[in-house]
Amino acid sequence: MFLNVHSYFSLRYGTMSIASLIAEAKSLGIKEIVLTDINNSSGCMPFIMKCREEGIRPLIGIEFRRGGLFLYLGIAKNKEGMKELNDFLSYYNLTEQELPDTPPLFEHAYVVYPFVRFGKTLQENEYIGVRPTEQNQLFGKDTIAIQNKLLALNAVTFSGKLQYRFHEYLRGIDLSTLLGKVTVADKCEKTEYFLPAEEIENLYANYLYLLENTSILLSSCCMDEYKFGDRNNKTIKTFTGSVSGDEDLLEKIALAGMVRRYGNENEQALVKIKAELKIVKEMSFCAYFLITWDVISYSRSVGFHHVGRGSGANSTIAYCLGITDVNPIELDLYFERFLNSKRSSPPDFDIDYSWDEREQVQQYLLRRYGAANTALLGTISTFQGRSVVREIGKVLGLPKTEIDSFTDPKKDKYNQDNPTFKKINALYKLMEGMPNQRSIHAGGILISEEPITYYTALDLPPKGMATVQWDMYVAEAIGLDKFDILSQRGIGHIKEATELIASNKKRYIDIHQVEAFLKDEQLNERLRSGDSIGCFYIESPAMRQLLKKLQCSDYRTLIAASSIIRPGVASSGMMRNYIYYFHHPEEVAYLHPVMKEQLAETYGVMVYQEDVIKVCYHYAGLDLADADVLRRAMSGKYRSSDAFAKLVNKFFEKAKETGRNEKTTEEVWRQISSFAGYSFSKAHSASFAIESYQSLFLKTYYPMEFMVAVLNNYGGFYQRWVYVHELKKTGAKVHLPCVNHSEAKVTIEQEDVYLGLVGIQGLEDYYIDRIPYERKLNGPFLNLTDFIKRMDINLEQGIILIKIGALRFTGFSKKELLWDIHNQLGIKALKKPITELFKLPPKQYQMPELLDEPLEDAYQELELLGYPLTMSMFDLLKTQYRGDILAKDLINHIGKTVKMVGLYVCEKTVRTKRNSKMWFGTFLDVQRDFFDTTHFPNNTPIYPFSGKGCYLILGKVVEDFGFPSIEIERFTKLPIRDNPFLV
Repeated sequence: MFLNVHSYFSLRYGTMSIASLIAEAKSLGIKEIVLTDINNSSGCMPFIMKCREEGIRPLIGIEFRRGGLFLYLGIAKNKEGMKELNDFLSYYNLTEQELPDTPPLFEHAYVVYPFVRFGKTLQENEYIGVRPTEQNQLFGKDTIAIQNKLLALNAVTFSGKLQYRFHEYLRGIDLSTLLGKVTVADKCEKTEYFLPAEEIENLYANYLYLLENTSILLSSCCMDEYKFGDRNNKTIKTFTGSVSGDEDLLEKIALAGMVRRYGNENEQALVKIKAELKIVKEMSFCAYFLITWDVISYSRSVGFHHVGRGSGANSTIAYCLGITDVNPIELDLYFERFLNSKRSSPPDFDIDYSWDEREQVQQYLLRRYGAANTALLGTISTFQGRSVVREIGKVLGLPKTEIDSFTDPKKDKYNQDNPTFKKINALYKLMEGMPNQRSIHAGGILISEEPITYYTALDLPPKGMATVQWDMYVAEAIGLDKFDILSQRGIGHIKEATELIASNKKRYIDIHQVEAFLKDEQLNERLRSGDSIGCFYIESPAMRQLLKKLQCSDYRTLIAASSIIRPGVASSGMMRNYIYYFHHPEEVAYLHPVMKEQLAETYGVMVYQEDVIKVCYHYAGLDLADADVLRRAMSGKYRSSDAFAKLVNKFFEKAKETGRNEKTTEEVWRQISSFAGYSFSKAHSASFAIESYQSLFLKTYYPMEFMVAVLNNYGGFYQRWVYVHELKKTGAKVHLPCVNHSEAKVTIEQEDVYLGLVGIQGLEDYYIDRIPYERKLNGPFLNLTDFIKRMDINLEQGIILIKIGALRFTGFSKKELLWDIHNQLGIKALKKPITELFKLPPKQYQMPELLDEPLEDAYQELELLGYPLTMSMFDLLKTQYRGDILAKDLINHIGKTVKMVGLYVCEKTVRTKRNSKMWFGTFLDVQRDFFDTTHFPNNTPIYPFSGKGCYLILGKVVEDFGFPSIEIERFTKLPIRDNPFLV
């Protein structure tokens, strides 16, 4: 009898999860429920699955609202009816129109209007709902003609009085208003909770026909057509139109790719490909491989560079299809990590593109497979962390200072007796983890066999492409495989660098021919030295340190380094163990013979996700299916904490049954659990390592073009000035922006590099785009007057360009140009660009000599670029002191206290085991070499850094596996010279 049930997917309105509302209904003996969340169908599929588990008959629909106004309820008769409702809502979402007062005539869905629409002429499928509180309004009305069109409309939004109050807080948060200003119209009725059948009958005792009508309507609805379960794949089933056609095509292109990758006579490759093909065919994944191959083929045809990574790189077929550049045979990767007959969840390929090319690839998929069957994967953002406290505090009308005190964990113990804090804390526990808003998955795309609106309505987020209303976990449960089309800046670096090399050096690089890169001694030497600024994944201070500590000079070591740098391995101490045993393999003490057998390659240290499976299977005796579930739990791809806990218990029980020593098992488990979702699969690390080598190749042989590409793709780990500094080290002549040379982006011609207009702070987008366009259309600018006339520049924007030196081509100093532009524009800008029949020379004025000062130029560059280009930050210091030693000499001063001057690059904050903060700093010395510092809590103020600039550093030189750094004793920022413009 409950036609109108809201879950917490009625965002910031409903209070109950799918599981809790079903549990509540079951406890009251309720046999059927209609889930009708507000303007979405996010919870419908999980609702059907959970109801079937609990023996409740699930029915679904949507409550349609315009703003806060309840328009009507849509209840699906069957699967087709749900599609009608989803299509209807999707149309208005995707066209960004308001919902109409009356929906179209649905063939397979009912429409229930609120009682305020009583008297409306009703279609065959339309009804009027009567809430318990509205029955008295039937008195005196002529209902004979429409008696069979009246239903008992029992809404459910919350559970119990406490949750009603919770509902009010959610409404306050949704409306961004104070709790006291939430009106009756803004919230649900106080009776919107589940009641037992006998109480419902008592409520409608005078109008029992309402209940009878409702029962008849519900009995005509059925959701049995929805089928779920393992291997019930809903993804598009074929690529060619037939299963046999897919199998033949996949085998054909895989074998052709094998010849290209391995040659004609590689028996090992042939055996492996045949074995993989057998599993792929058995598990009906041919179409998935072919669609991914099709995406790669398309993107290559339009000149896009890609990286295929993730567990899919375990596949030799994927390697032969060009989906990845990781050679599984060379690295002894096993295909079963990606796909095996016991795997219950669908695997996927992660395909990375440049950040500015991904959307075109996504659009290709939408065109290729049709809008009806293709959509972006959604995600559900939840209320998390201290931001929840802030939301509640605002609704309560608390002052900012009080809210701040409640969000500071250090003050929790002082707030324990504060009644307001207690109230907020109770609400926080109810809200944490609840859905807050729908969003877009990082890159997932779904391609369904049947129209996707059978399963969800579609949203239109800012990205502008249709997006499903649920997340990857629901997609997986339904049986929809996702295609991950992702993006990263590193690929943008590689793509643009190859383009710049082609235009600037007339050389064309096939960046996918990585075999030669892996054997190149110059690349391996650069890797060993940690000289990798700008290179994907290996440029951070921590990674460069690790490369040096390992003396990493080959592909396999880099693969391991890419994984052990992850927090889970590092925090457990296993990273340090790995480095030590890497240098002293003879000292490895394996926990158990099984560990030696399975982990000899990584010196007994679990480095990869695959190692978890190996150890769980071979040491503890878990079967591969359980081992894989455990691995997925470690990587954050498994939801159920209860199921995870059961697997942990099973791990210990099975290990005991196998006769393993209890203490050894505890240590093995400690090492496994320390991964905690941070480790990579080996294939994933190998994919990253290949991209790192591609970057290393470009940085080593074409450093100028590579660094320009890094700048144009908005850098990586570091601030922009670090990459400009690195560019200058290549020998490039780096010029300030110039209106007669610069484009929006950084440009390079031979060794001359002009910074782009886009890097000038405060310069409007209009001028960033218009200046290069006008120059190309009508030639270089002749002088300031010509520039003003052609660009319609205003005074403020003109001053910015003059101060950065962008009009230095005129031959006049900045001060002369500033004088002139004020004389020409004053405080007014020209209304329209002037087109002259004849070019008239500008009037000449006799001015006093106005000279630019280098120090003043540096300050202006610091203001407008964020860094000085024509001067070093060291040159801005008041002191001439540059330290007693340089970074390159630190290794010769181990154990000594030294004094240095360093230019701040970045810092990293970490917490010690005692929960106090410490920091790691990275600096450049006066010769532009990097060095690192460690700031322990005892020797450090609350926050040691004071922003950009140079610091005087006193500390002890320490060494870790041959890598020197400084443990800070004293540390202060050095003052710089006064800006002459302000003196």
